[in-house]
Amino acid sequence: MKINPITVTELNRYVKEKVAEDEYLNSVYVKGEISNFKHHYTGHMYFTLKDENSLIKCVMFKSQTATLNFIPKDGMKVLVLGSVAVYERDGVYQIYCKAMQEDGMGSLYIAYEKLKKKLELEGLFDEKHKKKIPFMPKIIGVLTSNTGAVIRDIINVSTRRNPNVYIRLLPVPVQGEGASQKIAKAIKIMNEKKLADVIILARGGGSLEDLWPFNEEIVARSIYESELPIISAVRT
Repeated sequence: MKINPITVTELNRYVKEKVAEDEYLNSVYVKGEISNFKHHYTGHMYFTLKDENSLIKCVMFKSQTATLNFIPKDGMKVLVLGSVAVYERDGVYQIYCKAMQEDGMGSLYIAYEKLKKKLELEGLFDEKHKKKIPFMPKIIGVLTSNTGAVIRDIINVSTRRNPNVYIRLLPVPVQGEGASQKIAKAIKIMNEKKLADVIILARGGGSLEDLWPFNEEIVARSIYESELPIISAVRT
């Protein structure tokens, strides 16, 4: 017996139609924590809604975001009203949000705000502590992963603007357990050995969880104590 295969498009379209027929999925009310939030230049919002065990992609179009009375951020706990549908091109299902309201803050976001307030009261963010960035540094120290596009971008931009600059990479993990301690140690080494005129601390984008090592107190204090000026190039 010969079985005729169907195309990927046909399969995705079939699943999309089946989901669309489910009345329950046409109006769902879901609570969760925002992660990997992106506010696109078009006005649309893209993010992940998660709990302890699962996650689901979400999109809120510009016409719906106008009703929001708060600015969504990674770590926020929210309630969303919307419909579940399949995005046929990518074969993924997601929530198309019609409305969203706050439902408290996630634990990481609360920890971030608490630490920020503590360090502000200590004066760590005062303008008087900011160090002058050299106009044409001879050596730029870079603290980031030695893999990925970030270091290549820094090299390309820096050498294009100043062909004589020397880029000194000190590889550090940019996420995961122990990353913050290693970042702080690398800042200390750069200072003690005078390895650069200015330091760039960098990593590509990511969720609040991925970027968390850069929010740790040990990193904030290392930046404050650094004699070398430090430029943050952490994409949020």
